[in-house]
Amino acid sequence: MAEETKATLEAADIIEIMKLLPHRYPFLMVDRIIEIDGDNSAIGIKNVTVNEPQFMGHFPSAPVMPGVLLVEAMAQTAGAICARVSGQAGNLVYFMTVDNCRFRRPVVPGDRVEFHVQKMKQRGNIWKFHCDAKVDGHLVAEADYSAMIRSSGE
Repeated sequence: MAEETKATLEAADIIEIMKLLPHRYPFLMVDRIIEIDGDNSAIGIKNVTVNEPQFMGHFPSAPVMPGVLLVEAMAQTAGAICARVSGQAGNLVYFMTVDNCRFRRPVVPGDRVEFHVQKMKQRGNIWKFHCDAKVDGHLVAEADYSAMIRSSGE
């Protein structure tokens, strides 16, 4: 790996994520970001546990992570890319569209979900991403997102 490439690959623990994103429990869906490559891509992690509040009502006898929370976790990983861009501190990332969303396999307590996010396009303050959610290397969900960065004062 080239030295300049190594410098762009970074990680973020939960404290850094909370600095990047305004979300807090129970709506913060990303536990760790293991890799961010500038504003091009990121890999986020969610450790799914049975103690999470959604499992009290979402099929308690056979808990399955709600798809909408997978969609949110992928969006938050993409949002972390936007928030890390130089000059974007203090701004908010608003998601505008979710397209081509597919759920492939259920996610259950004990799973470790990886969110692989790739920037597809950027024009001004509008960003487009493709996101894959994987458990043990198997695709569990995917979606395309568009987002807008706005000043928190607007």
